[in-house]
Amino acid sequence: MFLRRQRQTEESGPYWRQRGWQLSAGFLALVVVVGAVVALTSGGDGSAEAAAPTPGPLSGALTKDGRPVGCHTDDSAGDALPKAAPKDVTWRTIGVTRVPVSATAGPTQTKGTPWWCFSHTAMGAVVAAHVITAQTSEPGWQTVVKEQLVAGSGRDMFEFTREISGDSASRGVDKSMIASYAGFSVLSCTRTAASVSLLMRNQQGFMSTSINLRWEKGDWKILPADSGSLFSKPQSVQNTNDYLVWGS
Repeated sequence: MFLRRQRQTEESGPYWRQRGWQLSAGFLALVVVVGAVVALTSGGDGSAEAAAPTPGPLSGALTKDGRPVGCHTDDSAGDALPKAAPKDVTWRTIGVTRVPVSATAGPTQTKGTPWWCFSHTAMGAVVAAHVITAQTSEPGWQTVVKEQLVAGSGRDMFEFTREISGDSASRGVDKSMIASYAGFSVLSCTRTAASVSLLMRNQQGFMSTSINLRWEKGDWKILPADSGSLFSKPQSVQNTNDYLVWGS
């Protein structure tokens, strides 16, 4: 039902020009998952040329299990929808964004960029949605885009707008107003695809946005929309009962 309502209210045209994005830009800028959107609406000059992406760990050959070399996770939960957040979650900072990290859900590899190796479970998809979006606003984002976004027109559009923003994607954010991730809901999950909704909170209240992911080459990747957006238009949330709340 959530997705049906979203489709009915979808606006046409580039996403950074849509009225819904403009109305909610302030909120999403605080979470810094907007990446290029923040810069396009906050005066990025687009003068810097994007550096060629450095080959990362997801560019190499896969093991017999179909995972990147060095990636091992407990996937026993499969695509079962989580009933609670993992008890082993800790919170780490990427840029100005605090993201969940779990020994069971991933990412188990957090040295350098990108952070990777998420469990092949619904909870792994949830954590990947937080971590990957946060990395796209930070140095090394080119490697993140190449290795953790599904290839296609959506990725090309995201890369184009992110290049225009240069390194301004996370500059000028008032840290005292940064929103925090408050919870999540798995809208759907199979062995090859997942859709998750992220609950965010700041002084203005709660809002949510959904992110689509695909299991590809042994890890979760984000599937951008054709517009280049990594997530849906944010929605105000009055009742948080449909979300699992993070335990910290």
